[in-house]
Parts: sequence; C-alpha cells; structure tokens
Amino acid sequence: MSYRPVGYDEMFLGENKPRVACTDFVSRLKAISEHELRERQKAAELNLSNMGITFNVYGHEDGAEKVWPFDLLPRIIDQDEWQKVELGLKQRVYALNLFVEDIYNDQKILNDGVVPRELILSATTYRPQMEGFSPTRGVWCHISGVDLIRHEDGTIYVLEDNLRCPSGVSYVLENREVMKRAFARLFEGMSVSAVEEYPEQLLQRLIECAPPHVPKPTAAVLTPGEFNSAYFEHTFLAQQMGVELVQGSDLVVDDGHVYMRTTKGVEPVHVLYRRIDDDFLDPRCFREDSCLGVPGLIDAYRRGNVTLANAPGTGVADDKAVYAYVPEIIKYYLGEEPILENVPTYVCSDPKQCEYVVTHLHELVVKPTNESGGYGILMGPQAEPAEREAYVDRIRSNPRNYIAQPMLQLSTVPTLVEDRLEPRHVDLRPFVLCGKEIYVMPGGLTRVALKKGSMVVNSSQGGGSKDTWVLRPDFAHDGVAGGHTVSTVGAKDA
Repeated sequence: MSYRPVGYDEMFLGENKPRVACTDFVSRLKAISEHELRERQKAAELNLSNMGITFNVYGHEDGAEKVWPFDLLPRIIDQDEWQKVELGLKQRVYALNLFVEDIYNDQKILNDGVVPRELILSATTYRPQMEGFSPTRGVWCHISGVDLIRHEDGTIYVLEDNLRCPSGVSYVLENREVMKRAFARLFEGMSVSAVEEYPEQLLQRLIECAPPHVPKPTAAVLTPGEFNSAYFEHTFLAQQMGVELVQGSDLVVDDGHVYMRTTKGVEPVHVLYRRIDDDFLDPRCFREDSCLGVPGLIDAYRRGNVTLANAPGTGVADDKAVYAYVPEIIKYYLGEEPILENVPTYVCSDPKQCEYVVTHLHELVVKPTNESGGYGILMGPQAEPAEREAYVDRIRSNPRNYIAQPMLQLSTVPTLVEDRLEPRHVDLRPFVLCGKEIYVMPGGLTRVALKKGSMVVNSSQGGGSKDTWVLRPDFAHDGVAGGHTVSTVGAKDA
C-alpha cells in the first residue's frame, strides 16, 4: 500500500507514516490486498443499496437519486483531541441557545451593541411571531449540526452552525452499521466510541423538553413527505425512536392542543421533532399557501401545549452573517473565550468589509447568508474573471445577503479511488442534543469531496461520506454506554 498525503492528512504524517492514533488501523490495513479492499467497498455499496439508503444529488451526472455515497476507509480522531472538540461544541450550543432566548425577549445583546440590531432584524430567518416567547427549559436548539474543518496548519475551525433542521445523522448510524458488516476484521478491537445510542439520547431530550404539565408526553416526527430529499432520515429516526412519523395532514389542532389521527381515533401529541421549514409550519402564522403545515400549530406552541424541536426562529442564529459574531456571543453570555475558533469572516453588510471583499474576490470564498447545501457559493480563486465580476454586482445590490472567508485548505483522508488510495478533502458535522444536559455524539458525519482537488463536500453537490471513529481509552466499561459523556453545560430550567 502506497499513499502520499497532500497538505494536512488526518491519517498520515507523511508518505506511509501513520499518525499515532492511526497506527493500529494502518497496520491492519496493510495486511489487506488492494483487490480485497475493492471487493469490501463493493460489498458496502451493495449493503447500502439493499437497505434502500439513497439521497437526492441534484445536478449530478449519474442522475437525481443514487445510493448514499460511502467510502470504506474511516476518519480516525484521537480521544484527547475529541475531548476538546466536545467541550467546544457544548460551549457553542449553550451560548447560542442563550442568544436566541435573548433575541426574542430582552434583547440585551442588541441593546449593548455587541451584535448590530439591524443585522438581526433584517435576517430572513428572524420570526417576529416568536417575540416574547420562551420554550420549555429555554431550549431553542434541541438538535444542532456544527460543521467543522481542519486547515492545513492543523487548526480546527467551526465553518458554520446548522440550527434549524440539520440532516445527516441517520447516515452516521448507517455508515457504522455498513462498516461493521463489510469490514468487521478491521473494526473489531479498535476501541471505537459507540454512536448507536443517538436515537435514545434524542428521544430523551425531546421528552425532557415536553410541556412540563404533561406527565407522560408523546412525541412524533413531522415530515413534509416522501418527496423530501431527507425523507429516508425522517423515517429512520422515527423508527429508531419508536415514535410515529406524521405529516401535516395527520395532525389537527383543537382548543390549543395538538392531536394526530390514528386508526383508533385522535391521540394527543406533545412533542414534534419537525423536519419542515418555519415558513411551512402553520398557514395561519407563516405562509398562507402552505399545504405541509398544521393550522393553529403555532398558537398551540405559544400556549405551551406542544414543543417544537427545533423551535421556530432558531435560524436567526445560523445566519452566516450572525456566525461572524459567535465568538463575541460566547464571551457575552458565558464570560469565556471560545474553545473552537471561527473561520475569519467578512460581513458584507458592513461597508468597509464589503469594499475589501469586492476588491479581493480572487482570494476569497463568498457565500449567501441563508443558503445551504453548497448552493450559491463563489470559490474566488477558482472562478473565471467574468464569474467574479457578476458576483460583485450581486454583492453590491444586496450586501446583507453575503459574507466572505479566506479559502482554507481542508484536511484530507485516504479514500479508495478504483484500486488505489488517494487523498480527498473532508469536513465533519458532529451532532449536538440539548435538553436537561447537552450530549455530543462521538464523531459525526465525515463528508468527503470525491472529486480530486475539490473542496465541496456537500452530498447535494456530489460529495460522499465516511465512518468517523473517535478512539476511546481502552478501559473496562463502567455501565455508561459507549461514547456518551455527561455534559458539563446544561440548558437553563424554565
């Protein structure tokens, strides 16, 4: 096996020289022929196909729907490094919950001028309907997906926060299952932290945030339906949690309470893990033309008779322009320095920063503030001059809609390309759950840019994924499941 890393590689320090945490894995890998490795990869892909694990990759040359793209070689993270990441994620999600609570109530951070008031009020994700409201335990962001990257100098940065309906966790769980089936010989004995407890942890936190006056709350997953690109995940999580999967047409609001229609009549629902965007949740409150939502749902929510996870209005905290202020948000609410760094960011709504962006576009990556999935991004160093000129016009016509960042070189992980290993760029989306305490799934979704040299890892843009191994110390279990670490930061009580 010959492998030559490019830039910072997660598995190798240099050519054929593994990092300490990866030494055992690489030793096992060397004992496997390239032919067998390819056969194992084919077996993994067949397993994914047989399990019906698909994803819509619009614009991909192979068609819209394809088997979930998966690479057999894992990303390995040392336990010591993961502990720092985990603490940083807890700190960040806790502070962002306090921020959203403040934004819709006292607005102290705006009054003190730490975050510009106009930046918040002009956000397309700001919901005036939520003003004066506080959810159970003050938890707005029950489920968060925080995207991390590592630069070529080894520094881990937060790339963005996903606080509305973050997707991908089902693929983390399925990747692990496929890895165990296709590569059991490599997996066994590696002391990899478990991820299988995630559905249990999710259900626990949903129930913890149910209306406090309900002794035995009922939860359900609210989906827009089978044509949604993440529908597989909706059905998977409902099944794993043992709760109903419902659409808006299955629900009705009566006298401020939410009920679901069943073959036995209507039954109350107290917690909805909603995978529908704010705009479509309730035609009486948001978009009148929505056929996906439930009339009266927001009224029931504001009365405290149902919990919506995540809460409507959380998107104001994952606006990419607001992202630039998260380090100050952490300092303001917690009096602490951020554990995880932001990527340096220029906010185009600031005239001076905007002027810098348009004159240095050839050096920067420019992103719309509320797009996702890799859409609308300009890779300045790779773009043609005409593309950059057209983008300048877009920025000047609506500067609030854009931010810019330097183009960082993402770290790489060995990836199977035909019958050989080649470096491919990756990021990482850990999943964070918030209830009485904050839980971080060990590892998360490692997304990989399958095209050589590409930095775009999004599945919607043709990227793939890898299993993520957080190595744990080799000690006897003390009764605590796999990778679960008790939170040191809890959400506040109502």
